Amino acid sequence: MKQRATLIRLQYLVWLAILLMSFLSMVSSDGIQRSATYAVINTCFYALIIYGNIRLLYPLFYEKKRYGTYAITSLLLLLLTGAGKYYISYAIHNDYYRNAPRLQDVGTYVAFILMGITVFILSFVFRLAIAYFLVKQASEEAQLQRSQFELKLLRAQVQPHFLFNTLNNMYYEAFLDSPRTALLIERLSEIMRYFVDQSNQETVPLATEVQFLDNYIALEKIRINPEPEIVFGKNIDGKTPIPPMLLMTFVENIFKHGIDKITGCNRVEMSLTQQNGYLYFRTRNTLNRHADQPQKGGLGLANLQKRLSILYDDDFTLDTVNDGRYFTATLKVPLHESTVHDSR
Repeated sequence: MKQRATLIRLQYLVWLAILLMSFLSMVSSDGIQRSATYAVINTCFYALIIYGNIRLLYPLFYEKKRYGTYAITSLLLLLLTGAGKYYISYAIHNDYYRNAPRLQDVGTYVAFILMGITVFILSFVFRLAIAYFLVKQASEEAQLQRSQFELKLLRAQVQPHFLFNTLNNMYYEAFLDSPRTALLIERLSEIMRYFVDQSNQETVPLATEVQFLDNYIALEKIRINPEPEIVFGKNIDGKTPIPPMLLMTFVENIFKHGIDKITGCNRVEMSLTQQNGYLYFRTRNTLNRHADQPQKGGLGLANLQKRLSILYDDDFTLDTVNDGRYFTATLKVPLHESTVHDSR
């Protein structure tokens, strides 16, 4: 609305300038009242021709490549506006300015038509001016947003680095008294660094993604007593690029919905393999029979499905199976970089 209001104000100024120039061009010969009347009439019909073309005829016919219809309707617009201007001017002349020189019927009408053609041609200049103003304003707005984003990014970078330095200090302090606690602090620091440095990238090395999963699993295990039995088999090339956070949903769902903290009988099997240009990720966990609701796909998997569709179109497989005892999730995605689209 701010952008439209600015453009409207600019157009008001343009039409006010046209009105004043039209008035000043006639005032010396026709007087103030008559010049003002015809200046208003001229300006209104100029606006009718210009906006009738750029707001109605041009987008309705020309932009849809209906050139013949556009030519006919444009000619009709000029004839009607010329006739309208002629009869309104003639009526005002006869009603209010009978003593003034009479209008020449045919010559005046032809002059109005020629003037209308000139204004019609100038309407394209007017349209280009509006388009230029909108583009310039959009560019300035984008530049402002970019500057604000860069400022926010600089501020955001300060806070994580301060936190990382604090975690490093805590790590060295904890290492002397509790090496296990120090290891957990180190894993937490690596997880946060992954979120800050890697999660906004288009792709990350597969080894980096796996390390992130290992750190997450290690931190989740300490909250569960007894610790769940987790087996994570890997047969991969660590340098293979994949989109970040692609495998996280499966692992997160296991700890959110699939861990039975009452019985403590929890077994999780995960496998990550590469074969024939595809990456296969499979998780299998015992069902949590004390959960409030049976484990289903959930919102996380639904969001993952949408993201996979954006990244790989239809070239992926996402399946979940609940057999009453185990919940199994399987993901298959291509590893060819050409099949990964930019999702940003």
